[in-house]
Amino acid sequence: MLPTPKKFTLVTGTGRGESRLNAFDRALLQAGIGNLNLIKVSSILPPGSDLVEHLEIPPGSLTPVAYGALISDEEGGMIAASIAVGISENDYGLIMEFSGKCSRQEAEARALAMVREGFSVRGLKLKASQVKAVEEKVQGHTCVFAGAVLWY
Repeated sequence: MLPTPKKFTLVTGTGRGESRLNAFDRALLQAGIGNLNLIKVSSILPPGSDLVEHLEIPPGSLTPVAYGALISDEEGGMIAASIAVGISENDYGLIMEFSGKCSRQEAEARALAMVREGFSVRGLKLKASQVKAVEEKVQGHTCVFAGAVLWY
């Protein structure tokens, strides 16, 4: 059994590359998590988790991340990704991610709306929320990435 993470941070990045994978890799590097092995997780923020500015994680670590990403090669289009967290009064929280062909502002609004809906469905009271987003105009293979990195 894995331990429950106690810290999290929100990261974003963009990248371009000769291939879709290289664009994704560059977005992860810009986000500061390009040297980690990401384990994609769903949308529950563990109870009592602390938001921190930066996490010190050894390269190669298996790292839980909830994320949204989009890779496009449709020249000139705008793409965006966002990550939002909702924190409850005394319980667990929610992480919602979004990516699409839109502006950063629209991506932020969509992720926050999903947090509010997720809290409503669960009957939880939303105490606070945080959101982080990024947008990029597509040139070649372009990736946008937004994630919530969980750590111990």
